Amino acid sequence: MRYRSQTPRTLSDSNQPGEPASSVSAGGRHLATMLDDAWLRFQTRLAIKRGRVVTVIPHTGYGSTSWVRVLARVVRSDPRDAGEAGGSRRPLPEGMRGWRNFTSAPVAHAAVQVTVAGEVHQVEADRGGVVDARIPATLSAGWHTITLQAGESGPVEAPVQIVADDADFGLVSDIDDTVMVTALPRPFLAAWNTFVLNEHARTPTPGMAVLYERIVRSAPTAPVLYLSTGAWNVAPTLSRFLSRNLYPAGPKLLTDWGPTTDRWFRSGKEHKRSSLERLAEEFPGIKWLLVGDDGQHDVAIYSEFAQRHPENVRAIAIRQLSAGEAVLAGGRSTGGQPTPGVPWVYAPDGAGMSAQLEELGIIKPLLR
Repeated sequence: MRYRSQTPRTLSDSNQPGEPASSVSAGGRHLATMLDDAWLRFQTRLAIKRGRVVTVIPHTGYGSTSWVRVLARVVRSDPRDAGEAGGSRRPLPEGMRGWRNFTSAPVAHAAVQVTVAGEVHQVEADRGGVVDARIPATLSAGWHTITLQAGESGPVEAPVQIVADDADFGLVSDIDDTVMVTALPRPFLAAWNTFVLNEHARTPTPGMAVLYERIVRSAPTAPVLYLSTGAWNVAPTLSRFLSRNLYPAGPKLLTDWGPTTDRWFRSGKEHKRSSLERLAEEFPGIKWLLVGDDGQHDVAIYSEFAQRHPENVRAIAIRQLSAGEAVLAGGRSTGGQPTPGVPWVYAPDGAGMSAQLEELGIIKPLLR
């Protein structure tokens, strides 16, 4: 069976200035789209000339016992990163770093073969090489491994987290300024995340890893998802950062660079909104703990979601930025709308959140 990527490309606007007015050509195509297409053609020609090979970069997926959401990116990379004949001599995320990851030419509309539980499915990447496809599959709850392959590339494995049918609680967490402290002005954050792809250059937020571990111990079946306006290019580094700092494993819902058909910049806020709406539709029985920061948009986005889907929100936890962090983040959120029945907690670190979430009964008390 063949499935096309389902999610449109989205660019973070939390790291971008305001969107300029759209510039649509006489033929109806946005100027940015034409420039983007020209850049992709140039990248592809240059990559082929330099002997780059088709490579699949797998990302952690998730699903239920009846379907799987497959996430990956198809690019042309240096054979030394991809391994001989497109295979993988070392884990690909460790081989793709820094600006080489960002400048790797995406393979538009690449045909990708996905093997799940012995059954082969054909999916198609979008014009940016991003694979985001939901395919039917019968799997038990827990962690599984699927295999992806594109063209002559070697097969690569991707973990998928299958949510139990009776799961009623889950965690959705922001990344920048929530689980990691970036201490950078927002206008420079996108460039930093893109080109300085080194997990050692990031600082974990005090107490957050311990908090998330307590959440997982309190609710072992709870899925953990990391929702960010960062680009898919940084996924390997984010995975290394989360693992190195002992955060629970979980899928990352990121975005992709590139203009739309009618504007220059993508909306990071819309990416978060649509991702939350999708989770509410996919897992109607789960109440989510939404964790973010008060730097700009999380408060408003989470309150809007809680108003629309109070049955899908257990609580909202907001990390309070320091005065210096708030300045770098472009100010604090002005606050969200009331969310009757949905409690909010505020604290500058994980320890403060833990105490309040324990009072709410969301996490179990520590053994004394």
